[in-house]
Amino acid sequence: MFLNGKEDKLIKLIEEKMYKASQELDFESAAKYRDQINSLNTILEKQKIVSSNLVDQDVIGMAKGVDEVCIQVFFIRAGKVVGREHFIMSDIFNEARKEILSSFIKQFYLGTAYVPKEIFIEEEIDDIEPISRWLSEKRGSKVTIRVPKRGEKSQLMEMVKKNAMDMLNQYGDKFLRKQRENERALEELRQVLDLENIPNRIEAYDISNTSGISPVGSMIVFEQGEAKKSDYRRFKIKSVDNPDDYKSMAEVLNRRFIRGLKEKELIKENRIKIKGFSTFPDLVMVDGGKGQVNIAIGVLKELGLNIPVCGLVKDDFHNTRGIIYNNEEINLDEDSLGFKLIYKIQEEAHRFAISYHRSLRSKKMFKSELDDVKGIGEKRKKELFKHFHTIDNIKSASIEELTNVKGMNRRVAKDLYNHFRKKEAQDD
Repeated sequence: MFLNGKEDKLIKLIEEKMYKASQELDFESAAKYRDQINSLNTILEKQKIVSSNLVDQDVIGMAKGVDEVCIQVFFIRAGKVVGREHFIMSDIFNEARKEILSSFIKQFYLGTAYVPKEIFIEEEIDDIEPISRWLSEKRGSKVTIRVPKRGEKSQLMEMVKKNAMDMLNQYGDKFLRKQRENERALEELRQVLDLENIPNRIEAYDISNTSGISPVGSMIVFEQGEAKKSDYRRFKIKSVDNPDDYKSMAEVLNRRFIRGLKEKELIKENRIKIKGFSTFPDLVMVDGGKGQVNIAIGVLKELGLNIPVCGLVKDDFHNTRGIIYNNEEINLDEDSLGFKLIYKIQEEAHRFAISYHRSLRSKKMFKSELDDVKGIGEKRKKELFKHFHTIDNIKSASIEELTNVKGMNRRVAKDLYNHFRKKEAQDD
């Protein structure tokens, strides 16, 4: 809502949540909503009104160096600059500015969920008409691509181009160096695994559970050698209630790729726009050895997908050791860029899965303490914690002490007291 220029409506929505939380005596949440409103107001004060036109617009400017290019995009919503993004890329073939612009626009809007009504670029491109038609179809209404000639739009374009030049001067070498390292790492992976193409998009999967409790799966994405966190996904395992990593992995992969195939079909029929699951990877990585890899290969084969799969294995000290591919273990030099990349991917996949599993497990443990007691709802639970502060204090409280809590009555207090005495007897 904020990025679409609906900040007033957003603030009103958060205010309603704040008042509701306050009425329910949930002062911690009310304070959180208050801070969100203050932060939004601070941002709005700093936003610069750059256009009298309230139409959503993107302004794209470029700066060229010796062998690199920086493209800067300003996002204007309701006349205000609500955000900006820059992209630094190599220009080893010294392409013309309009050719770079054309390629960038097609790649950028292919991967973005939202297309504005107007797009301003610094000079005419040869395929402006077909690109406009394609973007109009994606948006669902007419999209105009224009070159500003005079007035506020021309001044804004100059500002965007200046920002691009500043970014290129400040970060160009650093980003280009990192980009080239990533390219070499991906090329090394391609050669080691004997892949036909460079694995520009890699999806890595991991399963986490504790003795089968709350098993979860995670999917992380690396594009061009960098984490793309907007495409990360989490899965609660539904079909497995025991510690079976193989079945859990099969479920996660089935759900991910079946949904992707359905999205592709709906996109083909023009029933939906591009969604996150419709983009398939060049390489699938699973946390584990031959068993996990063969499970993944089996799932993809059943779905008619031909995507290479490799496993990431660890040594006895739980450190990344190598890659399982075609039922063989491949060990890379630990100082190589390829090894550093797979190490980073495996650690990130594990971190993401563990963090999700911990959050679910803590919620489940918290829920099991009070939510099984008849008559204890959210309001009474909050009042109990407000009064006693900890679950241990609630457990050790007498019926009279429980009855004195706001919102409690003697019948519910007695049920709660007996619930904990019964649990103590079962534990003994």
